[in-house]
Parts: sequence; structure tokens; C-alpha cells
Amino acid sequence: MCRNIKTLANFEPPATDDEIRASALQFVRKLSGTSKPSRANEEAFNVAVDEVTASARRLIASLETHSAPRNREEEMRKAKERSLKRFA
Repeated sequence: MCRNIKTLANFEPPATDDEIRASALQFVRKLSGTSKPSRANEEAFNVAVDEVTASARRLIASLETHSAPRNREEEMRKAKERSLKRFA
């Protein structure tokens, strides 16, 4: 799993369109094996990003959960703590 792709479901406030698109871009980059496609593949790459973004948006909107929404600041704090332990 690409570590740059972040969980976007069940947050308050909800994930923004920019966050969803950034996640889709990372996913397509991982699948294609390139961060910047050649000119010949640029259109296919961009179409894939658009399609994954739309699918991710639908998925996030349709998910149901019974747990309380996560707090972004708290999740960032936890991630920093994990990073300190991992790279200390």
C-alpha cells in the first residue's frame, strides 16, 4: 500500500475534493509506476485520475459507520508520534 494515500472516510470535517483528488493521483501513480506520464500517456493518465477521483468520492459518500467521526488534528498528532517512534 502506498503510504502517501491517506484514509479519507469518517472525518469531521469531511474530506475535501482536493484531498480526494490527491489520493486518486497517488493511486494512479502507484498503478502506472510513474509520477509523470509521457506525452503519449498523459491523456490516459489524466482520465484515470478523473475516474478514480469520481469513484473515491462516491465510495466515501456511500459509506456508513456507527463510530464517531475522527478528528483531523488528533489523527495528525498520532501520525507524528508513530513517525517519531519509527525514525527515532
